[in-house]
Amino acid sequence: MALGLSSRQQWVLQSEIRNMSIECERSGGINLAQGVCDTEVPLAVRRGACQAMEDGVNTYTHYAGLMELREAIVRTYDRWYGIDVDPASEVIASAGSTGVFYCACLALLEPGDEVILFEPYYGYHVNTIIATGGVPTYVRMQPPDWTFTRDDLERVVTHRTRGIMVNTPANPSGKVFTRDELETVADFARRHDIFVFTDEIYEHFLFDGARHVPPMTLPGMRERTITISGVSKSFSITGWRVGYCICDARWSRTIGHFNDLVYVCTPAPLQIGAARGLTELGDDYYERLARDYAAKREKICSALDRAGLTPCVPQGSYYVLADISRLPGGDGKEKVMHLLSTTGVACVPGRAFFHDDAGENLARFCFAKEDPVLDEACERLGRL
Repeated sequence: MALGLSSRQQWVLQSEIRNMSIECERSGGINLAQGVCDTEVPLAVRRGACQAMEDGVNTYTHYAGLMELREAIVRTYDRWYGIDVDPASEVIASAGSTGVFYCACLALLEPGDEVILFEPYYGYHVNTIIATGGVPTYVRMQPPDWTFTRDDLERVVTHRTRGIMVNTPANPSGKVFTRDELETVADFARRHDIFVFTDEIYEHFLFDGARHVPPMTLPGMRERTITISGVSKSFSITGWRVGYCICDARWSRTIGHFNDLVYVCTPAPLQIGAARGLTELGDDYYERLARDYAAKREKICSALDRAGLTPCVPQGSYYVLADISRLPGGDGKEKVMHLLSTTGVACVPGRAFFHDDAGENLARFCFAKEDPVLDEACERLGRL
């Protein structure tokens, strides 16, 4: 047999998100493509990690994470949502929310099992499902509010359906699922006896009075929900890779064993930094975070409007999808490359978030930037 790549290489091709970041760097533009969140890291988080290194917290940890981190996660969930969680048996810390989702799929999906995704979706969710042998199926949400119906769910369910992914607040749409919508999903999951995987990493980025409702808090959902989140976004430490899941002990042990196999553990001193942030930062920090990002959202949406790129104003997260149909180009990639060459602002073509060509006239812009950088990006968009 000749040397060559495995067949798996076809689903780990460079993502459009990272590809546009590379194009942006090459041209010296402003990167509103990748959600790197390059705002300031809270002092408590920085000091916690540095002190942990000085104190010798630099070796392997338990596969589920240091107990200090797990206990901090449990306390915050009790404070925010009134959820009683056992830190010893129901929490797994992993290499970011994407890392723990990978381990959860390895633990809970058989090859050929189907997982329903709401579309537009986050590409890493799709590729993780495929990488672990699962099959993604899609429920198309309708703009501008990204709505769906019970019938939409029923049309895609089959005897192979094993789970459904709920990303709220959502990347890339900024949709915040309402309680009524989540109750529809919960009823669907209970009737078909399937898992609900969640991605709640943007839970503190909420605007216009929107409220985050963890699906696991709904009646009958505790045992079947794999709650996935982390501190990458709220503490601006995307490169630290500190995420976690909360789930029933029946599932967590095996998820943790796969976490041990794939990642061994999350970096030890960074776990301490994350734990100190969760412990020392009060509600006022998260309220200020939401206010600051609401102002950033207003800046980018206003700039897009003035540029003739009508935005779907997000209810949460720090992304906005905008209509780029007026830009020249044969497809979405050509349109965003034209935008980059004309204004020096990089975004992501909408095709990265759909399984077909439905996103060709959409693009995602990230507004998790320091204000001077975001202001410059908005000024540049005015060149259109």
